[in-house]
Amino acid sequence: MTRKSQPSSEERKKFCNLGLAVIRNEAAAVQKLTDRINEEFATACHYLLQCEGRIVVTGMGKSGHICGKIAATLASTGSPAFFVHPGEASHGDLGMITTKDVVLALSNSGETSELLTIIPIIKRLGVPLISMTGNPASNLARESDVHIDVSVEQEACPLNLAPTSSTTASLVMGDALAVALLEARGFTESDFARSHPGGALGRRLLLHIKDIMHTGDEIPAVPRDAYLRDALVEMTNKGLGMTAIVGTDGRLEGVYTDGDLRRTLDREIDIRRSLVSEFMTRRCKTASGEMLAVEALKIMQDNKINALLIVAEDGRLTGALNMHDLLRAGVV
Repeated sequence: MTRKSQPSSEERKKFCNLGLAVIRNEAAAVQKLTDRINEEFATACHYLLQCEGRIVVTGMGKSGHICGKIAATLASTGSPAFFVHPGEASHGDLGMITTKDVVLALSNSGETSELLTIIPIIKRLGVPLISMTGNPASNLARESDVHIDVSVEQEACPLNLAPTSSTTASLVMGDALAVALLEARGFTESDFARSHPGGALGRRLLLHIKDIMHTGDEIPAVPRDAYLRDALVEMTNKGLGMTAIVGTDGRLEGVYTDGDLRRTLDREIDIRRSLVSEFMTRRCKTASGEMLAVEALKIMQDNKINALLIVAEDGRLTGALNMHDLLRAGVV
């Protein structure tokens, strides 16, 4: 394989300078958006918050790609939304829009023909039309119920042609709308997790202890009259670094852990004749199977322990788990 040549120091400097110029240009464009968080922005948020149906986001080309991301962000933060391609809209997809919806249209020029074509239909439906354009004097801006100015002085493209700073400005304004609505709705982490059950946050916030705990024969447990030797065998067999000590009624009376074992070994005892109940920790930390797994993690971290016993309301032992179980479940 031919070894690829490395850029010269002059080339490196040139590329870095070009990259910095783009970032500075786009950062300046975003900074100027702060002046556009005004009455129009607030009115747009009001329409979107009052929407009884879905927020329909539409745009062509690069604006269309930004629309897809805005729609996804709105949907995942409590504002049901979806993207409609304006070219397809005039060929049947307008049927997706109902009288309870709100339309959010993006166009840098404000003169995108595919969008202007469907404006009469949107007007006929009587749904609010919010536009984000780079031209407040455009037809789309004038025909909208609310217009948000996302104009930029120039694109980051040196030719001032490729949509760069303009799409970044639109994306940021879309995020501003989504987050403003999120706050207004009182959207919580739990709400977010329900729409992201496959993600790490979903696992942390929706997974319950009962979903990952060891049950039945997998629970390390010995009766209160068991010898230390029996407790150690149970701990070894079950591999959770502890064993529960239970009474004849199945209620938890204590726990014997690896830590208790180290403390026990400091004393001269016969593990074949000593009862585990003499050395167990009586007031041990427990949890309910109905609690979230992330709550079990907090109990372990707060008390510097690596395992936890799970009990029912009447004190009966129902399960056990350790830090490795939380790791495997993606809670940690």
